[in-house]
Amino acid sequence: MKAIRDFLELIKFEHTIFALPFAFLGMLLAARGWPTWTQFILISVAMAAARTLAMAINRLADRHQDALNPRTLRRPLVTGAISTRTAVIGTAIAGVILVGAAWALGPLPLALLPAAGLFLVGYSYTKRFTWLSHFFLGATDGLAPVGAWVAVRGSLFTRADAPAWLLLLTVTLWIGGFDLIYACQDVTFDRSQRLHSIPARFGIPTALRLSVVCHVLTVLVLAALAATLSLHWPFWLAIGASAGLFIWEHRLVKPDDLSQLNVAFFNMNSYISLALLAGMVGSILV
Repeated sequence: MKAIRDFLELIKFEHTIFALPFAFLGMLLAARGWPTWTQFILISVAMAAARTLAMAINRLADRHQDALNPRTLRRPLVTGAISTRTAVIGTAIAGVILVGAAWALGPLPLALLPAAGLFLVGYSYTKRFTWLSHFFLGATDGLAPVGAWVAVRGSLFTRADAPAWLLLLTVTLWIGGFDLIYACQDVTFDRSQRLHSIPARFGIPTALRLSVVCHVLTVLVLAALAATLSLHWPFWLAIGASAGLFIWEHRLVKPDDLSQLNVAFFNMNSYISLALLAGMVGSILV
């Protein structure tokens, strides 16, 4: 039980509750209402397993850099609170659960799983060779609503599947913009270790300006999604609330003051995802 608790602490499993709204947005849009309970449960399991797999691989891939970075010195793999063996076993279990959930959801989710796996495994290594790593992370998170859409609809490449691609673009810009902010705290370390990020390559002011652009585009794509599907006023209200939260977030973080960065990154991300999910549910009920 201690090993399980340590592993869940390693991957911050409690944050899964704030990642699930991504998948549920795709699920509700695909069903244009509520899916079957079997689909709901399997999508939830797949999302939790995918996030667990990606986070565990990220911690394993970065453990040597984490040991050198003052910000990450207390992570369990660095302190020895959890062994590499336990982390590997937990990662493998998450992978098996993900494959099982994809198989149960249908042939297309299972067929597309290897492509998704490239992102889930590969994004942790992108900082080693490209400063576009922020957007690889965003696209990886964007696979959650796309995967849920595929699970419900059983298709992805028809004209009717355009909303799934809009959701992918939305989350890519959204999370990419957040990660630009988060990466600002590691500029000195990234430069010393020759790791690639936009803040390290172009400076913190440029990264924060680009983050603003990403989040303005996020709101515009959400509006395009709502207009395309003729969603009702609760979702438009959620878009407005999200825009307000984006403004609040960017007022918290300044090039010469990153003290509120964690509040901006974690809290705002959670509030926006929950607001959009509530707006989608409200739109369906209306």
